[in-house]
Amino acid sequence: MSRVALVTGGQRGIGAAISEALQAAGRKVVASYAGNDAAAKAFTDRTGIPCYKFDVADYDACAEALKKIEAEVGQVEVLVNNAGITRDGTMKRMNREMWDAVIDTNLGSCYNMCKLVWDGMSAKKFGRIVNIGSINGQAGQYGQVNYAAAKSGIHGFTKALALEGARGQITVNAIAPGYVDTEMVRAVPPDVLEKIIARIPRGRLGTAYDIARGVVFLTADDADFITGSTLSINGGQHMY
Repeated sequence: MSRVALVTGGQRGIGAAISEALQAAGRKVVASYAGNDAAAKAFTDRTGIPCYKFDVADYDACAEALKKIEAEVGQVEVLVNNAGITRDGTMKRMNREMWDAVIDTNLGSCYNMCKLVWDGMSAKKFGRIVNIGSINGQAGQYGQVNYAAAKSGIHGFTKALALEGARGQITVNAIAPGYVDTEMVRAVPPDVLEKIIARIPRGRLGTAYDIARGVVFLTADDADFITGSTLSINGGQHMY
C-alpha cells in the first residue's frame, strides 16, 4: 500500500534525504517548505516529489495546506515534523522575537501538524509520526536556549502524544540527530568544527541519510510496537 507521507521542511538538507528515503521505501511523499521557491522547484523536478509552501508555525496556514494535500494527494498517514530554524544568541543578546520564532516554528509546528492529521489517523486506525529533535535538546548548547528548549520540548511532546495514540494504532517517536553534515554545520568555522568532530566517538559528522534511514525504520508498517521512543543518531557523542 502506498501510504501518503508528509515531510515538513522536506526539500532541503535532512528533510530532502528523509523525503527521498521514504519515496524509495514506497511512500507517496509530499514536502512542505517555507520560502525558497527555486529550491523547491529544483527538488520537485529532480525527484517528482510535490512541494507545498506554507508556514508551519501558522495553524490556519497548516490547516489550509492539509486540505489541499488531502484533496490532491490523499490523507496523510505518515507525518515527519522536520521543519526547524535557528536564531542563536546568549540570553544577554536574545530578544523575545528570537525566542518566539524558534519555539513557534520548531515546537509549535509539531502541535499544528499533529492536531490536523490526528483525527484522520484515528479514524483509519493507522498513523506514523516522527518528530525531529536534536542532541542539543538532550544535552543543551551554549547560545541556544531557544533551540534547546524547543527540541527538548519535542521529546516530551512525543512521549505524551504516544500515550494518546497507542491504542488507536498511531505511533509517535522522535529522532535526535547529532551533528550532521548540512549547510548549517558547514558554516561553522573550521577550527570549531574540528573540535566538534573530535568529540564524536565515530570520528565523523553524520549524514542526512543516517537520519533518513532512522525515519524509514520508525515509519514502517510493521514498526507498530515502537512508540514514545527517542532514537539518538549522533555517532556516540551523547548517550541518553
